[in-house]
Amino acid sequence: MSRKLGSTVDLLVPANFIRAIRESGYVSLSTALAELIDNSIQADAAVIDITIGRSRPDALPWISVEDDGYGMSEEELISCLRFGGSSRFDSRSSFGRFGMGLPAASLSQARRIEVATWQPGTPARAVHLDVDAVAQGDEASLLACDGVRGAARSGCRVTWNECDRIEYRRLVWLERSLHRDLGQMFRKFLDSGTTLRINGHRVEPLDPMLLKTKVNGRSARLAFDPLRYEISTATGETSCVTVTFAMLPVTGWHHLDNAIKRRIGVTGRGGVSILRAGREIASGWYLMGGKRKENYDDWWRCEIEFDPALDEDFGITINKQGVRPTAALREALEPELESIARILNARVRQAFEEVKFEAAVQGSCRIAGAADADLPVIRTSGRAAGALSYRLGAGQLSGELMFELTLKQRCIDVTLNIDHPAFGALYRPLQELGEAGTPVRTALELMLLSFARSVASMGVTEQERRELLLSWGATYGRMLAKS
Repeated sequence: MSRKLGSTVDLLVPANFIRAIRESGYVSLSTALAELIDNSIQADAAVIDITIGRSRPDALPWISVEDDGYGMSEEELISCLRFGGSSRFDSRSSFGRFGMGLPAASLSQARRIEVATWQPGTPARAVHLDVDAVAQGDEASLLACDGVRGAARSGCRVTWNECDRIEYRRLVWLERSLHRDLGQMFRKFLDSGTTLRINGHRVEPLDPMLLKTKVNGRSARLAFDPLRYEISTATGETSCVTVTFAMLPVTGWHHLDNAIKRRIGVTGRGGVSILRAGREIASGWYLMGGKRKENYDDWWRCEIEFDPALDEDFGITINKQGVRPTAALREALEPELESIARILNARVRQAFEEVKFEAAVQGSCRIAGAADADLPVIRTSGRAAGALSYRLGAGQLSGELMFELTLKQRCIDVTLNIDHPAFGALYRPLQELGEAGTPVRTALELMLLSFARSVASMGVTEQERRELLLSWGATYGRMLAKS
């Protein structure tokens, strides 16, 4: 309140304020529900149940969130729907800071709100807030009254009645969307044992990094050890930002159809995931400097974690949606993160080049294998007879080798050096020709495979064979450099 000319002037006009706060900026039902789940986790809840229903087919939905946390005292209950009424105001120890989440999130979705709580040895108590009544000029009464206990010994239940902001006509579609969104937001807690259910169905953790997603025996892997940055906080102390990068298996997953790629998250969940206190608050393209997102960037992932002590640096607002990094934070992180992003983009490009290369050379390898039956037998350890099979691949090799050769288990394995001048001089032009260059490319590959077979049949040691290939590769490379 403020005083003016001897009279008392209210800071807020309740009827207008409560209508305005309904437009508090929650971009979806998922982000509003996340505020309630935050509170449950902060109350040490092990099980959180979300129930969604309608009293009749044409009625507005209702939603309840019930947990088995330690509940609230009556004093805390009376304050919980007041803006700024949190007992943890400006705390940096967990999710909440300002006591705005529960009332703002609830009003953004529903016209009538009830909060009930119970603890061992005490009766359940509840408070109510009716948007329409306050908008019509009635005083908001947040006095506690008798409530209904839940199944657990202690806990809390928030019920949203007359949810008029839900866009889904069919609640089953809404459930599906919530499973996806909340599974990703709270994946760290779900992995650590917290149970979250929607209408009795367990929400599974959804990790955009795909480190635990196995398809065809392959999963994503860490690109590097996690990076850690010490950042000065608003209080003059320091706090750590942890950045983790992952690479998806291009070789193992490139052939998956688009439906499977969408289902497991290869497409649609790429980019950067930002977590505050273990909960995702933003996903998209952040802190990558001047690097723009390309399709190849779907095949690597980045996760950035920080604690609430760095809220000012990440530009966190009261509804904990999205980030607006400060110039100082961008200066500290972006140069290295952009450099890594470009390195991973190049790795993905190279992996796809290798995949295309190996697919294109299969025909030549089949021809070589068919011809091998008419050629002199090369003896190897183990089974000494029978035609050889062939494999032709590409990769980065050290030194001036044009290709590397191994002969194991009746298979000649040739790996071309993509960094050798011959690869750019011979293969790149043929790749650009596409189908028109196939006959010439096949002839070139058969020449390389026949040369490799001749070298393998010489009966020399592996060291002598390598020295021969190195000498030939160096000579050919220097000649190409003069051409």
